[in-house]
Amino acid sequence: MSALRESLGFLTSRLRQVGIFVALILIVLLFQALTGGILLEPQNVTNLVVQNSYILILAIGMVMVIIAGHIDLSVGSVAGFIGAVAGVMIVHWGWPWWAAIPACLLVGALVGAWQGYWIAYVGIPAFIVTLAGMLIFRGLTLITLKNQQITPFPAELRALGGGFLPDISGGTSALEWLTVILGVGATVALLIQALKERRIRKKFDLEGEPLVWFVIKTAFTALLMLIITFLLASYRGTPIVLIVLAVLVIVYTALMNNSVFGRHTYAIGGNLHAAELSGVKTKAVTFRLFVNMGVLAALAGLVFTARLNSAQPAGGTGFELDSIAAAFIGGAAVTGGIGTVAGAMIGGLIMGVLNNGMSILGLGTDYQQLIKGLVLLLAVGFDIFNKNRSGRGGGATMGKRFKLKTTPPANTENTTPAASQPVSDRAGTRQAMPAKNP
Repeated sequence: MSALRESLGFLTSRLRQVGIFVALILIVLLFQALTGGILLEPQNVTNLVVQNSYILILAIGMVMVIIAGHIDLSVGSVAGFIGAVAGVMIVHWGWPWWAAIPACLLVGALVGAWQGYWIAYVGIPAFIVTLAGMLIFRGLTLITLKNQQITPFPAELRALGGGFLPDISGGTSALEWLTVILGVGATVALLIQALKERRIRKKFDLEGEPLVWFVIKTAFTALLMLIITFLLASYRGTPIVLIVLAVLVIVYTALMNNSVFGRHTYAIGGNLHAAELSGVKTKAVTFRLFVNMGVLAALAGLVFTARLNSAQPAGGTGFELDSIAAAFIGGAAVTGGIGTVAGAMIGGLIMGVLNNGMSILGLGTDYQQLIKGLVLLLAVGFDIFNKNRSGRGGGATMGKRFKLKTTPPANTENTTPAASQPVSDRAGTRQAMPAKNP
């Protein structure tokens, strides 16, 4: 019983982090019931992944920008512009797809460098620069396409947006076995990594997560991965874009958690002046963040264009709103300094499930926009409520009310011990902290 109380107390102190995952599960169950089981049919799960892949790609870069205390309103227009550039290169100029892809990513990097220069070195707020960029690159898209769509694209490029890994069973099995192998392998790797991290944290006396909660969380995550694997393997297997997205999530999670650049990004968003006093090259970090955002916007534009097999004048419209919503719903703080790549992925999945579920139910775009706006408002409102509750010691008070064993958080945002916190979580308590320059 004491272990259960300890776990409940831990969950109370981590309500902000756990709540978003619980919200995703509840939304999935709700739409599964409302759609009569259509939502989790294998074909629809595959469509859900493919249709939202470019939003999830954008959400990775967007959450990094928001963590640093900025915003990017231009990503949808940049994605549409890159799609137009790809159409001109491949269809009109006859470039091979393998040469056009890196060229488009380079153009995206140049776009990000253009905007990053004005933000980091000239000092114009990111909101203004990217608002101007949204108009500029939307106009350039129309100019490039001459207000007409460009199609078709080669099969190799189309595979990026809607292709699947080869079926090693030759279509003779009820399950696609390559997907099963990849899914089971990923699940085993997740379990090993979770156990390894817990062992390391206990070795250095940093572990504050109760054993009961760790077991439940890890087992549930593994079960969820196996269910998704089964659903994908029951249809056509693993979408190629899912592999791309998985690689991006792994790389950027490691970048934000284990690199100097990631810690500097958190430091800038947590306390800009403290970061400067600590020796962080804030302008260079900001510049790189927007270059990275440009590259990811270009990749999202290529995926979207490949999926539609067409470069369209209206391509990318509204992408910026969905990616920003995904970051905030996933736990990013409006004031910066807080957020994770995994959280942005969950936020993006919530937006995707909402879009897909409401479309299955036949709701019009008017009601869809209304509901998504309310969800975003509630998510940010919950974030602010949780901050205020933590600031007043609400977690400890709630724990006492239910006689739970709780440990008061070190600060209002994170209960992780100081030695393992991102720089941003500690910047407010120390005005100067030595940091190596990147």
